[in-house]
Amino acid sequence: MDLSDVALNGGLFAQAFVTVLVIMDPVGNVPIFLALTRGLDRARRRRAAWQATAVAGGVILLFAAVGEPLITLLGISLEALQVAGGLLLILVALELLQGASEDMTNGQAKGRNVALVPLGTPLLAGPGAIAATMLYVQRAETLGDVLSVVLALLGVLVVVYLGMRYSTVLARLLKDNGIELVSRLLGFLLAAIAVQLIASAIAQWIRTGVD
Repeated sequence: MDLSDVALNGGLFAQAFVTVLVIMDPVGNVPIFLALTRGLDRARRRRAAWQATAVAGGVILLFAAVGEPLITLLGISLEALQVAGGLLLILVALELLQGASEDMTNGQAKGRNVALVPLGTPLLAGPGAIAATMLYVQRAETLGDVLSVVLALLGVLVVVYLGMRYSTVLARLLKDNGIELVSRLLGFLLAAIAVQLIASAIAQWIRTGVD
């Protein structure tokens, strides 16, 4: 094997890192994380941060590795994934707007783990992050390029985890009432993001048709 094939591509690493970091928005997701894990003690919140990061990384890496042939085999388009992610985000937004974050937290004791859904996916591992990673993997020409994309994703996940891991600092600043207020505002914004995801997919379908 030529050593040049395994050499890391700094430019590709930087592009993938910045793109996925902006899409996953670790800073913007901290208040959502606080709202969805409201009522959990510090240890359980830290575990939720680790689980959400691990799930997001697993989902994105899975789609990066087998996503394109899988969705082609199933006849699913990226637009369909985008609409599905948007619908899931609307459900999350409604729960935040209705102040259901505490109910969601209580649901963990009944077998519902918000670290998996909706935190791990679709909030972190959403259509945008999945599509961007798949795109960069497709652009990779050597093993070193692939490793660069994977390392970029791992770097983003570290940043995302640290943001949620130390979210208690923000929690102490906002207090319960502040978190509740932020959760309402974010619920509204999240609903708008979800609608935009769905609208973008529909617009793409109108331009190119539904396969």
